[in-house]
Amino acid sequence: MKKINQIVQKIIEDVKDNGDFAVRNYSIDLSSFLITKEEINKAYKKVGKETISALKFAKKNIEFFARQQLKQLKNFEVNKNGVTLGQRVIPIGKIGVYVPGGNYPLPSTALMCIVPAKLAGVKEIIVCSPKIKPETIVAADIAGADKIFKIGGVQAIAAMAYGTKQVPKVDKIVGPGNIYVTAAKKAVYGDCGIDLPAGPSEVLVIADRFSDCRFIASDLIAQLEHDANSVAILVTDSKIIAKKVSDEIRMMLKRNENTAILGKSIRNLKINVVKTVNDAIKIANDAKPEHLELLVNNPEKYVNKLVNYGSLFIGEYSAVAFGDYCSGTNHVLPTSGAAKFSGGLSIRDFVKFLTYQKISRSGAIKLSKAALIMSRIEGLENHNRSVRIRTAKQ
Repeated sequence: MKKINQIVQKIIEDVKDNGDFAVRNYSIDLSSFLITKEEINKAYKKVGKETISALKFAKKNIEFFARQQLKQLKNFEVNKNGVTLGQRVIPIGKIGVYVPGGNYPLPSTALMCIVPAKLAGVKEIIVCSPKIKPETIVAADIAGADKIFKIGGVQAIAAMAYGTKQVPKVDKIVGPGNIYVTAAKKAVYGDCGIDLPAGPSEVLVIADRFSDCRFIASDLIAQLEHDANSVAILVTDSKIIAKKVSDEIRMMLKRNENTAILGKSIRNLKINVVKTVNDAIKIANDAKPEHLELLVNNPEKYVNKLVNYGSLFIGEYSAVAFGDYCSGTNHVLPTSGAAKFSGGLSIRDFVKFLTYQKISRSGAIKLSKAALIMSRIEGLENHNRSVRIRTAKQ
């Protein structure tokens, strides 16, 4: 990791000093990184009508859920004893979205990151994606991106964080990426806001004797096909289910097309047999997985016991794949244990909560005793004076 950080820091400093020249040097030999309106129109022609329809359907569901979240983000003001306290919820000015372009094109990530930002009222949204496919261009356009750039890697993160002649400087960067992109996001944090660093994708499935082993096996394999470091775990109270799932996975792998990745990531598959579903819940809470599937009989009675996960999938028809694409919840989720303190990307990541206060003289007098005592304790005489000068008899 030390070597990666050194490489990342070298590229970031180069982009800060040399702008577009450095970005071009580390990526592709293009005079312009910006995808033009003409290129966007060409992308639509290369993408089938069914794909466009599916992307619009997914956008509609993502937007619907984000609107429900937006209703909870309210301006408010309260008055008590001559003190007015309030909160304003306002959008972040500029957002940068990183969309990976490695093993697979990920137009769904463009939707997941851009739609809630747009709905939150962000004025400018730019997208950076390497080896960008027409489907990703179309998805970004449908979601409402203002500018799309065909660059990726550390140089794209640095360009968004510090700005170049071609790439605007943004206030916050969101979206997943490989280990270099994640390291770059960590490196620019402070100069630029970021969402959570992304690690290898994870799923943990809780199952009992009533579960469908085909559903379980397919969901475990689906998670493992992301990349070689993906993690898939089954925890069940049934030895029979454990055996059936293991057998089903072997059969599915024999007729699977993604053998290059699955041949490596299958080593990260774990199947644990426990005594009860409650034991499985304890393991899940300790594991803090990105995706958590609750495929048991009467799952609702266990939901409130689960407290650490990125997103929860309840019941046998709730495949992670639906959440990945089009159910409406966000698929940019905490990994590597970050679910213990954070949830997934949401409308909240694109707004700022700004507080304010308006205090009358009578309110200041009511507050002064505590403020004077606390400022004396901390030895901050000028804080103390700023209170006394306002509350002294005139």
